[in-house]
Order: sequence, then C-alpha cells, then structure tokens
Amino acid sequence: MSADHSSTQYDIDLETIRAKMLMVGGMVENQLYDAIGCFRTGNMGQADKVIKGDENVNRMEVDLDDACSHLIVKRQPAANDLRSVVATLKVITDLERIGDEAVKIARTAQALHERGPVSVLNHYESIRILAMSAIQLLRDALDCFARLDDKQAMLIISQDQNIDHEFRATTREMITFMMEDPRTISAALDTIWVAKAIERVGDHAKNIAEYVIYVVEGKDIRHTDYAYTRLNSETP
Repeated sequence: MSADHSSTQYDIDLETIRAKMLMVGGMVENQLYDAIGCFRTGNMGQADKVIKGDENVNRMEVDLDDACSHLIVKRQPAANDLRSVVATLKVITDLERIGDEAVKIARTAQALHERGPVSVLNHYESIRILAMSAIQLLRDALDCFARLDDKQAMLIISQDQNIDHEFRATTREMITFMMEDPRTISAALDTIWVAKAIERVGDHAKNIAEYVIYVVEGKDIRHTDYAYTRLNSETP
C-alpha cells in the first residue's frame, strides 16, 4: 500500500508540474501574438509588455526546474516515469527559449518603427503567415505532449519543414526588395531577423513533439530521420 500511495503521489506531483508547464506554454504563445502585433503597429507599450513579461516566464522556468529536481530526488522515478520528468524539463527549456524569441521580435519591432514609417516595404503579411504557422505548430505540439500522442507527434515533426520553406520564401522576398530598392535594406534585414526568430519557434515546437516519442517509445530521435521514415513506411 505504501508503494501504491507513493506512486499516486508521484502522479499528482508530475501532473501539477505539467499543468504549470502548459500554463507557461500559454504565456509564451501570448507573447508571440503580442510581439507580432508590435511588428505590425509599432506599439512601443505593447513591445515593452512582451519584454517585461519574459521575466515571468524565466521565473517559472526556474521554479519548474526546481520542482522537477525535487520530484526526481524524492520519488526516484524509473523507466517511463523518469523519461516523463526528463521530457518535461526539456519542454520547459524550449518554452523559455520561445519566450526569448518573442522578446527578439518585440525589440526588433521597436527598432524598426523608431527609424520611421516603412512605406516602401509591405513586410507584415509574409511575417503574419509565417508566425501563424509557427504558433499553430506550437499549440499542436503542446496538445500532443499533454496527451502523449506519438502519431500526432510524427505529423508535427514533418510539418516543421513547411515553416522552413516559408522562412526561405520570406528571405528570398526580402532580398528581392533590397536589390530593387536600396531604401528598403534596413527594414528588409529587420524582417529577415524576425522571420528567423519565428522559424526558431517552429524548431522548438518540433523539439516538443520529439520528446513525446521519447516518453512513449523510449527513443531519442533528435537529429535523425526517424519520424519521416516512419511516416513514409505507414503511407499506403
């Protein structure tokens, strides 16, 4: 009975940590929305809110890391239980880094609009499309992790290629603008910098999906073609 009680308490402790982790996911998603909004409007107050809000994400990362460390020491999980804690730690780190990317976007937006209106470059639409794709991928990855859905994780990993493609298309578009009108160079470079930050959000979402495979199957598939190979083998 003591062992059963310990196992039940472990499940409760881990679920509490995971719930807080998903709350951090919601926080960084809102940061991204606000940062992209700053890029469009040049709202300095909103940009400052994104930058200051990162302090809360950083604080929660430290608290959750500490909670996971105490859980490992106190409950001494093994096998799948240990993988769940390790994966949760990694997801928390990825979410904190997504928050950092949102801050980069907000700061770039500030610099862009402080230099004056950018009337010669319609940069927002390309960024909006890329950002919405990355935010949706992040949302799907967090949902996938919450449900430990390894099949959905495979699809999310493959979808990161779409974001990479959109990033390259945006980069080519900005290069064209710069070649055709040198007045757009500063704004185009800022746009590429923002696009790269968004592309990194897609990479972090992919990481979260890979942790699902790690928990469910016990396989570390980072830096491999495992997901693509499996998807192709399952395609009729």
